[in-house]
Amino acid sequence: MLVPLLAASRSLLVPLLRHRRGVSMAAAPPKKQGLVLGVYTTEKDEKAAQFTKAGDAFDRVVSGKLKELLSVSGPPLKKGKARIFHSLHQNFSSVVVVGLGKKGAGVNEQENWNEDKENIRAAVAAGCRQVQDLEFPYVEVDPCGDPQAAAEGAILGLYEYDEFKQKKKPAIEVQLHGSDGVEAWQKGLSYAQGQNLARTLMEGPANHITPTRFAAVIEEKLRSASSNVTVHIRDRAWIEAQEMRSFLSVAKGSEEPPVFLEIHYHGSNDAKEAPLVFVGKGITFDSGGISIKPASGMDAMRADMGGAATISSAIVTAAQLKLPINLIGLAPLCENLPSGKANKPGDVVKARNGKTIQIDNTDAEGRLVLADALDYAHSFNPRAIIDAATLTGAMDVALGSAATGVFTNSHQLWNQLFEASIVTGDRVWRMPLYEHYTKQVTESQLADLNNIGKYRSGGACTAAAFLKEFVTAPHWAHLDIAGVMENKDEVPYLRKGMAGRPTRTLVEFATRLSQDKKSI
Repeated sequence: MLVPLLAASRSLLVPLLRHRRGVSMAAAPPKKQGLVLGVYTTEKDEKAAQFTKAGDAFDRVVSGKLKELLSVSGPPLKKGKARIFHSLHQNFSSVVVVGLGKKGAGVNEQENWNEDKENIRAAVAAGCRQVQDLEFPYVEVDPCGDPQAAAEGAILGLYEYDEFKQKKKPAIEVQLHGSDGVEAWQKGLSYAQGQNLARTLMEGPANHITPTRFAAVIEEKLRSASSNVTVHIRDRAWIEAQEMRSFLSVAKGSEEPPVFLEIHYHGSNDAKEAPLVFVGKGITFDSGGISIKPASGMDAMRADMGGAATISSAIVTAAQLKLPINLIGLAPLCENLPSGKANKPGDVVKARNGKTIQIDNTDAEGRLVLADALDYAHSFNPRAIIDAATLTGAMDVALGSAATGVFTNSHQLWNQLFEASIVTGDRVWRMPLYEHYTKQVTESQLADLNNIGKYRSGGACTAAAFLKEFVTAPHWAHLDIAGVMENKDEVPYLRKGMAGRPTRTLVEFATRLSQDKKSI
């Protein structure tokens, strides 16, 4: 059973019931409670700590002892680093001070993110992990001037997938320190829990997260999130009736039955308002098929459904936040395995839109399942279509884990995605959709299209060009998330493992689109 790591449902109620403004208590707190407070880097006098508003309030309560201890305990605290102090206040067993970097850094145009928000996420994550290592059941978090970023840092930073381990990380309940910014804090919790849902799905072993199980999990999450949802778990018969032969050609190599997951969130007051359609690649395990992958690292291909995981989790989050927008999620779910029934190099299949495809590499299967899903997406007269897929190793080579590669036919759509990513810190970077790449997939010996380009170079671009052949909508974006699939140590507030990126950027994008009815 997939259970959230943190009991966030109490995280807002408890502080409101137990706290007054600042650090005073209305009732005796639980034992072994931690407190995370922020401190800024100061340029004029590096020895003088500049606390946040909450940090200053706490330091006054303890008669300046926190500032004194911080000044004698070592050099000035660098951003993202944490230092722990014990027995300063009867209500908190330990206080962790975290470095927030320079105050008011704002948007870094070179890095394409809001540096304040990123610093808060990284610092709060480091502080909460210190408290978790002490096995305290509770931690209160300084909003640090941005409660949403603080909540995201805490929830994302504490997450670790240990569902099948007997020895698990201690559960810890995260609470807002004080009562300022409760609404923004709750929003941050929702954003982070959405990304953690995607991480959980992506980490799940392929024998547990099958196409059928994936669909069941999303259905359960959506039902509990909102009553304004409709879920269709389409079976093979429906897929065949839709003539999604490209999708079925990939699925036929496995004994696991394919599923076409179709989810609807009806958030707009106008039922006829055109929906935003998310499409996600849902290969729950990718061996490469007959064009089999090397054994080393193949276990990570349990996360080849990262596109389906992120778009589905984003819609679950949008439903929880009650966004006033209509959203549709489409996820073709199957495995790509070698067998006597599997696709063979040189096979030709016909897609839903009638175009024929020569399959010269069975490991280029993601574009085959997306082709039919993208064509089907047009059935809903969409406001825009965004697909997400761990599509190409070439994308990882091009950008690494720094950003999601975006291919789009719409400047307006790109601008909205880019602005959303600056806020979330989960960045996007625009890639080309030149005719140069289209020619490499349309000049096929046996069919209308080839599922790989004529040349080895530009693999992410030729894959996007292939997908474009199934899109007529004026606002479409393809997100290649192969490079951001995993985290080693690049994002400090994510532990090593599947990253669940760019779920928060998709949620922020949907949030902005729900408030802007005219741009797209």
